[in-house]
Amino acid sequence: MAVRSCLPWHARWADGLRVDGEVHGDSTAEGGASSLVVISKNARVYGKVKAAHVIIGSKVFGPVYLGELLELQPKARVTGSVRCEFLEMHPGALAHGWLEPLKSSDKPTLKLAASNEA
Repeated sequence: MAVRSCLPWHARWADGLRVDGEVHGDSTAEGGASSLVVISKNARVYGKVKAAHVIIGSKVFGPVYLGELLELQPKARVTGSVRCEFLEMHPGALAHGWLEPLKSSDKPTLKLAASNEA
């Protein structure tokens, strides 16, 4: 999504998404354990963000749900609840809301495509 673009949307995507503009709506990954969203330093997100791995470099107004890692870069500002297994928070980053750890037992089981189990 380009810089200076402003979209009202509810996005469902697989694998990766980079946000450089302003989003009004939810962004939900369907890629499972490999999904990644990057919210750049020029972006603003107003809505829920859900993926396995999220990197935030600017402002998110809404809940953030992760299967694994949330990285908050120095200028990151999150206003809303956060649920993740691992949190990497750089100096200068701020989070306003609830922080709920995701326990290993809460994670969905991973089924590999190459698995011999039926």
